[in-house]
Amino acid sequence: MAKRNPTKTLAFLFFLLSSQTLAETPSPPSNAAPAQTHHHHHHHPLRRILLGVLFGSVTGASLAALFALAVRTFLLVMNRTPILRGPVVFSPKINPKTLESAVVASDRLEPLGGKYFKAVLDTGEPVAVKRLGPPGPQTRPDKRRAHRHLEMLARARHRNLMSLLAYHHARDDGRFSLVYDYVPNGSLEEAMKRVRSGRLSLNWEARLRIAVGIVKGLQYLHFGCHPRVLHYGLKPANVLLDEEFEPMLADCGVARLVSDSGGAAVGGFAYVAPECLQSCRYTDKSDVFSFGVILGVLLTGRDPLDPTFATEGSGGSLARWLRHLQQTGEAREALDKGMLGEEVEEEEMMMAIRIAVICLSDLPADRPSSDELVAMLTQLHSF
Repeated sequence: MAKRNPTKTLAFLFFLLSSQTLAETPSPPSNAAPAQTHHHHHHHPLRRILLGVLFGSVTGASLAALFALAVRTFLLVMNRTPILRGPVVFSPKINPKTLESAVVASDRLEPLGGKYFKAVLDTGEPVAVKRLGPPGPQTRPDKRRAHRHLEMLARARHRNLMSLLAYHHARDDGRFSLVYDYVPNGSLEEAMKRVRSGRLSLNWEARLRIAVGIVKGLQYLHFGCHPRVLHYGLKPANVLLDEEFEPMLADCGVARLVSDSGGAAVGGFAYVAPECLQSCRYTDKSDVFSFGVILGVLLTGRDPLDPTFATEGSGGSLARWLRHLQQTGEAREALDKGMLGEEVEEEEMMMAIRIAVICLSDLPADRPSSDELVAMLTQLHSF
């Protein structure tokens, strides 16, 4: 038996009811009455149709809006960076289980200086591990921001940037351990300590090459990354040296995301721009100030916390001491005596002191950009 169409059935019943109503209506007494009757009977069905269309439109629009909201919420949840614990690996040569066992076991870590350690994976691959201090109070958005930033660092590629191979987020105390390629010469901080003690000799060409490499890394962070990346913690401890003493920046932007306890206490403040200490306003010119201090360290061979700078007439800091010697025409007295020799090189060093003094200007607007610094330093020597 054929199925009945419910729509046609309802329409037929409606027609019968309408016909019956018309049939039972008495004849009008005058010519004006029929017009009134027809108007009365056609008015109500039209109103019902309009109300039905209006109700259907509102219901449909509401359902469509709810559906769109549900889809948008689903996409936001799917695209949200998860808060991961344990090892997060970006390099195919590292096994997550191998990494976790190497990072967690302190007896397998060999100190490289500062917070850097050498770890050997089960595959025999050596890696450099940077252990960060315990993080301060963090909200879930803060944690996701940290994970997104570390993922961005893993994608960054430049000769003068350390490639982030993986990181480990401890499940118990929330500490981060960053895993980089192993570099045999350690950090610039350790290298300069060996220079001061006479265990290492770095001539002017090697030091200038280090300075150029550092500023090229900054140039990439400031102008080659989108969005722009600020280092926030540029100092010799975060500059690693490969077998040819080519510098590579590490921990780019990490100081802002994760508390690195001890960094400021062990000389970190000596590399911080004055505006950051006064207003906590950090810009790319703040990175340039930090580079100016590093350039001063390379030129003088001195630690910025050298007690000499606390004596009367030195200005209280490496920056003010260099500025004073530059203004009095005694800049040559600042140079590391172990580099002095050829006249041409001394001229380059004197020009480098001028560049360092400009980078160490109190006002950020008076400092050059990292882009301009690359041009300034490469003009001193052909690389």
